[in-house]
Parts: sequence; C-alpha cells; structure tokens
Amino acid sequence: MSEPIKKALNIVQAISKDIPCRYVPPSLGASPDSQMVLPHSIVSGTRGYIEIVTKQINGTYEKGWYDACAVMMRRLLEMLIIECFEHHNLSHEIKNNGGDFLYLSDLITKTLNKSSWNLGRSSKRALPKLKNIGDQSAHSRRFNATREDIDKIIGDFRNVAQELIYLCRF
Repeated sequence: MSEPIKKALNIVQAISKDIPCRYVPPSLGASPDSQMVLPHSIVSGTRGYIEIVTKQINGTYEKGWYDACAVMMRRLLEMLIIECFEHHNLSHEIKNNGGDFLYLSDLITKTLNKSSWNLGRSSKRALPKLKNIGDQSAHSRRFNATREDIDKIIGDFRNVAQELIYLCRF
C-alpha cells in the first residue's frame, strides 16, 4: 500500500473515531440557546431533574417540536404537584391503594381542593387547560401542537410552575 493511501486511511480512521464524540449531544442533553417558555431562574436550585426537564421544555420549543414541548410541560406540572404533596408530607393523599401516584387529572383535582395552599385564581383556571394540551399532544393521533398553541399557554404555565415551586419551598 502506498504512503499517501496509508495517510488517507489514518485520517479516515481518526475522523471516524472523533465523529461520535463531537456530534452526539451530551448524555443529559444540550442546553437550549433561549428560555422562551420557562426561565431557568424559576427552577434554579430546586431539583436537578426539574432543571433538566425545564431545559428540555425550552429546547423543544426552540427547535419547533411543539408536541414534545407540550408533553414536557405536562410532565413538569405533574412533577411539581407531587413535589408539593411530598413537601407537605401529604403524598399518601395522592396515591392509590397500590402506592402508585394518581393520574394527573386526579392530582389536579387534589391540588385544587387543597384550600390551605391558597392557590391563585389564575392557577386554578390554568391547570386543566395545561393538562389538556399535554394530553392532546401525548395521546391524540390527529392533533399536532403548533407554536401558537404553546404561545397561548406560556403565561399560564409560568404562573402555575412558579406558584407550585413556591409551595414546595425548595
């Protein structure tokens, strides 16, 4: 084999080894360039998994993956509701007989009925709406969320997320 061909093969092998390292996203995901749905400052210092999901929410919006964004928004709400009940030592109220957490619709009902938490009027109105778009994006075969769908709920989402985080007292 000639020297130029050996050099070319070595270059190809080096590039082949380098490509997965350079172009594969980090295992915990890349950080979005923007925070268009939920500012990171709202979740900073809470729990690592809450911060990661928030990055995913912002990243999916940024990339135009609106169904994924809606589903992740729904997931964060579910997580924050559970965190609130756990913080107040009330997780038994949101578990079934098998010890599993209730579905989001029941979690929302339990949250809305927690008068001692004094959840704001706008959060009470927003929770079912936020769940609905997440459900449609996750479960409806013929629904695809658009940017306009997400834009309509960003304010409500931020308000609810921030209120639940305060209730959790992270």
